[in-house]
Amino acid sequence: MSNDLDFLVNLLDIEPIEVNIFRGSSPAGEERQRVFGGQVAAQSLMAAGRTVETGRPHSLHAYFLRPGDPTIPILYQVDRIRDGKSFTTRRVVAIQHGRAIFNLSASFHADEPGLSHQIQRPEVPLPDELPTLEERLEPYREHMGDWFDRPHPIDQRHIGPLPFIHREGRDPIQQLWIRADGTLPDDPLLHACIAAYASDMSLFDTMLAPHQVRWDDGNFMGASLDHCMWFHRPFRIDEWLLYDMDSPTSYGSRGLARGFLYTQAGELVVSMVQEGLMRVGEANR
Repeated sequence: MSNDLDFLVNLLDIEPIEVNIFRGSSPAGEERQRVFGGQVAAQSLMAAGRTVETGRPHSLHAYFLRPGDPTIPILYQVDRIRDGKSFTTRRVVAIQHGRAIFNLSASFHADEPGLSHQIQRPEVPLPDELPTLEERLEPYREHMGDWFDRPHPIDQRHIGPLPFIHREGRDPIQQLWIRADGTLPDDPLLHACIAAYASDMSLFDTMLAPHQVRWDDGNFMGASLDHCMWFHRPFRIDEWLLYDMDSPTSYGSRGLARGFLYTQAGELVVSMVQEGLMRVGEANR
């Protein structure tokens, strides 16, 4: 396991401090105005999963309520909604400064046989044929701040232009290969949590693709509003997965993006949808 991936695994190893209550930390030394949304989602799913005896995650539905403060811990309070024979349901509220910053509902399902079908994986270049994200960003190093010094536990191989570098309007689609940068233990919950962490790294960029705005524009404010995931088939996040995304619409300062994760063998293993706040100009005041 690489040092960067070890950092992420430790970040998700939340501390139990009371029955149904866990404490999570944020990366030290990073200059962020708010906690990365994928971190809160992944830690919340981990908190839920650690109260479940059988079954693996099959869906989550979450709302980002307030920006997280990266300088203090986050408390995760788990409500054991239901323990059934096939399905188990949990609700998690993430709390800082005495207020909820995020809530999540997650369902866990004990594997059972059933009907099976899926759409086909798009035909794209394979990850070994593509440069790493670090290699593609090297020409912009002097404009990237401390990005190169941060841990990068997810290896990303983009297909086509980098969405956060190229400003011209493009079709609202994006594709890249992702995988954890190292070998993980055989823990389905950990793989699902790291997939939740990684899923929040690219969806919003797909919403912005048709528009001539970027995250660092002074008159733009963007934030995730809600995030949903469905885990269809067993998978390993330390093996290459194609992240295929599109954004069907944006209107009234809100955009929508969809994503699908496929294995190299073509299995559709995870689907997700995210809505984001996209405020420009006067609406941002």
